[in-house]
Amino acid sequence: MVVDFRLKRVPACRVASLSWKGPWSERRIRAQFDRVAAWARERRIRTGKWIFREPGTRTWEVAIELRGPARSDGTIRVRSVPPATVACVVFDPKVISPAVVYHGITDWLRWRRKDKTIRSVGAYREVYGSDPWRNPTAWARTEVQVVVRN
Repeated sequence: MVVDFRLKRVPACRVASLSWKGPWSERRIRAQFDRVAAWARERRIRTGKWIFREPGTRTWEVAIELRGPARSDGTIRVRSVPPATVACVVFDPKVISPAVVYHGITDWLRWRRKDKTIRSVGAYREVYGSDPWRNPTAWARTEVQVVVRN
């Protein structure tokens, strides 16, 4: 499997999201994704990409792209994610260690800052095509994105 870093532009999208503070827990992440997916299913809203990110220290957020009209309800917040330029890499976590990928993209971004290709680096996020726990294809095409400013 070839792993290559690149810059690309991602379009704006509307997402339903849940966020919380606390220690990292894969079980909690999966449960929160399931809550958002069930919420969208109840409202018969088509969904798209699944996004996981850490916007702050020990702060976590799960979001699912919505392909239809929706409004926030209770703890689930519907919001728009603005378009952005991101550095990204697609890989299979069963073949290549995520630690190696994160280390590689961090160093790649450090060099892009030194050669003035980019000005600054934002938050990291993982993007899946669908539910990574129920769809092995989505898991095998994990995409790590880092928002960058030119």
